[in-house]
Amino acid sequence: MNITLTLNGSDTTLEIEPSAALADVLRERCRLTSVHLGCEHGVCGACNVIVDGRVVRACLTLAGSVDGCSVTTLDGLCDATADRLRRAFSEHHALQCGFCTPGMVVSGYDIVRRGQLRSEPEIRQCLSGNICRCTGYQGIVAAVVEVANEERPINEVQS
Repeated sequence: MNITLTLNGSDTTLEIEPSAALADVLRERCRLTSVHLGCEHGVCGACNVIVDGRVVRACLTLAGSVDGCSVTTLDGLCDATADRLRRAFSEHHALQCGFCTPGMVVSGYDIVRRGQLRSEPEIRQCLSGNICRCTGYQGIVAAVVEVANEERPINEVQS
């Protein structure tokens, strides 16, 4: 089957198998290796991507279901918020082996973009769907808290 989507800002048409997982298509067909495959059961969050503004587990999402959608991977996060988040991850030593990093950054970006969570417990709870085996989460949470508290929520900007 053929699907057409906006992938990291570019219109893309792909021929895929109807049963293909979005994570596999992104990695194998589109060479976007920032989409990591960890558990392949939707538990670890390493494969998180943004589809039409919502974070989804690419390993559980059929590629055919994103026909006509906008899909953003870590590679497509190219704005000031993403830059601040990457800087904060580095400054807070939130990077070790790097396997969970793409999913964590995508989730952190979504938290900051929505502008609803600011406190450490709220952000820690929201990130709890992402598994990290190396960092102990302290640096990751600190990085997201820092950037979330630098940003103004969308509704405050529009006022």
